[in-house]
Amino acid sequence: MALDDNHVVSGIREALSHSYVPHGHRARVRHRNHMAVPWHEVTDCDDMLAVDADLDDKSSIICRAGLLLLAGGTGSWRVRDCMNKIADVLGVTISAAVSLTTIECTCIDGHTSFSEVISLHTTGVNTERIRLMEQFTREVQARGDTFTVREFHDRMDKIEHTPGNYAPWAVGLASAAACAAFVFLLGGGPIEMGCAFVGAGLGNFVRRIMLDRRLTHFVCIGVAVAVACLAYLGCLSLLSLAIPGALEHEAGYIGAMLFVIPGFPLITSGLDIAKLDFRSGLERLAYAVAVIIVATLVAWLVAMMVELSPDEFTDQGLSDAVVLALRLVASFVGVFGFSMMFNSTLEMAATAGVVGAIANTLRLTLVDFAAMPPEAAAFVGATSAGLLASVVASRMSFPRISITVPSIVIMVPGLYMYRAVYYMGVFQTLDAMEWIIRAVMIILFLPMGLGLARALTDPDWRYCS
Repeated sequence: MALDDNHVVSGIREALSHSYVPHGHRARVRHRNHMAVPWHEVTDCDDMLAVDADLDDKSSIICRAGLLLLAGGTGSWRVRDCMNKIADVLGVTISAAVSLTTIECTCIDGHTSFSEVISLHTTGVNTERIRLMEQFTREVQARGDTFTVREFHDRMDKIEHTPGNYAPWAVGLASAAACAAFVFLLGGGPIEMGCAFVGAGLGNFVRRIMLDRRLTHFVCIGVAVAVACLAYLGCLSLLSLAIPGALEHEAGYIGAMLFVIPGFPLITSGLDIAKLDFRSGLERLAYAVAVIIVATLVAWLVAMMVELSPDEFTDQGLSDAVVLALRLVASFVGVFGFSMMFNSTLEMAATAGVVGAIANTLRLTLVDFAAMPPEAAAFVGATSAGLLASVVASRMSFPRISITVPSIVIMVPGLYMYRAVYYMGVFQTLDAMEWIIRAVMIILFLPMGLGLARALTDPDWRYCS
């Protein structure tokens, strides 16, 4: 849902522009499915101290703050925590139900109550928004009793209208680097990495352009995956003109599409379920599964048309010491790139990159040199990432989720998920079941590891209330 007054005015102008239709002609008027909320127009007493304002004005402040934080992609526990803190300053009690895109909130003041429902028109991830809202919440706790209703909304206007940190080309470049690093961690070599770099960069650039134009979410995902896979094949075909046998490196096309894997909602769904927020957790899980299905099915269709197959990567023949060093570098680059895709600042992305490099390299080392099952190693890696992020976030005033989730997104088994769908498509049922079970096991252990680390280090999160 767009929340600024300019969108309301533009919507009215658009409707007026279609108000006159010549006789014999038909014109289609586009109406907003999610109507914009003019926050400054629904308040009764802009210049009154918020603590003395009417209950509906207090509710608008609390709900808008929760909606802004929800738009950043964080889980329901953190959204409710923010709303509770602001409600406490305003002297009211709230009961809120939070889902993936909707907040239902009832504000209670003595014998009076006021309820409202607000929603987003889409979902996404914006860690910079989360950071700004945490700063805003701390400011409200410190001196919110001196703010007028207008001052509350003015501050939230500033947060809402803060532009993204990166242009579409920069986001495309970040995803290109992240996916190329991902391909190396999966076992790919220079050819696969280079082609995945081109494919992922073009694919995510196209997706970002389409999202900026507010095109349908899943259409953006499908088109981006198709562009990424075809760009990988085109790059590979060009390389084959100069490098004999280049077309044998087709397995890396999977890495070119991994930028669409919804690691953030997958992880936060597990954390929400751990806190018994089943509505939010299950909606996030359903959204993540829907994205995975759309992405993998489109990739499968492209693979069938151009005869690509997800074969095993060729062994690169590197020594253990070299592999360890390169894994540290690749893990840092991968997490750094994914963090930029989540709109983290460079400082936040670098911090997440260091945490992810340590945790992911530990995970891979346990699998290769300690013969630990990949599922158990994922649990250890996620727990270590959560513990490291707890130490770092407290010292650098970064939102914990902006460090933890990007650092383990690189552990999400996108390759396993795609192979499961691919083998379903060619009716190799046993292979499909093997890959999907392995993927599900790892996905389940990732939020479990983060949840354990959170319970050990965060007293507020540790208890039910």
